[in-house]
Amino acid sequence: MINIPKGTKDLLPQNSHKWHEIESIARDVARVFNCHEIRTPIFEHTELFTRSLGDEAEVVSKQMYTFLDKANRSLTLKPEGTAPVARSFVENNLGEFGLPQKMYYISPIFRYENPQAGRLRQHHQFGIEFYGSPSPYADAEVILLAKKFLNKCGVTTNLTLNNIGCVACRTEYNNELKKQLKKQRECLCGLCQNRLNKNTLRILDCKSPICQGIIKDAPKISKFVCTDCKTHFNKLTDILKNEKIDFTIDDNVVRGLDYYSKTVFEFAGPDGMAICGGGRYDGMVEELGGKNVPCVGFGVGIERILLAAEKEGREFEQKTVDYYIASLSPEQLDYCFDLAQKLRKKGVSCEVDLMHRSLKAQLKFADKIKAKYSIVVGEDEVKSGVLKKKNMQTGETSIMSE
Repeated sequence: MINIPKGTKDLLPQNSHKWHEIESIARDVARVFNCHEIRTPIFEHTELFTRSLGDEAEVVSKQMYTFLDKANRSLTLKPEGTAPVARSFVENNLGEFGLPQKMYYISPIFRYENPQAGRLRQHHQFGIEFYGSPSPYADAEVILLAKKFLNKCGVTTNLTLNNIGCVACRTEYNNELKKQLKKQRECLCGLCQNRLNKNTLRILDCKSPICQGIIKDAPKISKFVCTDCKTHFNKLTDILKNEKIDFTIDDNVVRGLDYYSKTVFEFAGPDGMAICGGGRYDGMVEELGGKNVPCVGFGVGIERILLAAEKEGREFEQKTVDYYIASLSPEQLDYCFDLAQKLRKKGVSCEVDLMHRSLKAQLKFADKIKAKYSIVVGEDEVKSGVLKKKNMQTGETSIMSE
């Protein structure tokens, strides 16, 4: 037997209705905010991710599925959704259709990392991308959209914000942070020792208790942000307060990708598991050869949404078949099959015996698939065209005319 690759998971028929409901909520919330769907390829040129995410980002250095095609071109299965959308924005001149461009995607994401709860090597994301507005109102709208989506999924969350500044003020902070942490380099975990010279900000996000203790005394980025970044962030927090959105500010929230600037945010569940994260990435379009177009967005893991929702007792209603049409004997199978097609043309869901089972076995199967009604067709029903439907829950019967 050939088993499924490590870090992947089959979406089985008995669970697909949960995914359909989450995806339906995502599409409905996106519609309310006037967002339109964009679909980008599963793989892109590797350069797209090395340029937009940064060569030193852990996603690039450790987690990408990269391969050479038959023409010896380096391609990568997309490890995140934002860079492909930015590439498409530039390549297809989407700015010419008017700004802001408000888009969403629902897509598989591929990362080679140790599988964990809600995060597989192939997992799935719902993402929002707003292009064109530098305003903190755009940041607020993205956060409100995320909040509305999470609420409709039945997930209780805590919102955390941070202001990591623009490139200029973040560079100053990064240099100071590196200088301070180098004094305790040997005390940092092995991963953070490697991050020190490559991606210092990521040390702030380390979950090691030892590193967290060291970080506690490190300089705070809030003391380094410039006036413009501070004004932007202050206005954002004012908007959220006005909209009655609770949040906390945490200097250690930095997100894991190099392209973020100014606003970053995370939604976590009651158990502290990160469910949704996003922020601003104003330099990405220009980095990919386009104009200077500001952007803000988020990504939310669908697997993690499902885990969090089910932990909170969220029930996902599974749609069942309306009618199971059972034949009393093989002679009535043609009639049953024809009846099923007539009902389906009217938009009624139904099932008919395809396994040549006995009547008892057919009705047992109807119960197993939770059919709402059963119809038993015998010789008399074929002659008269008068059918009886039985409510599978209550046992009540009623006449149903063909």
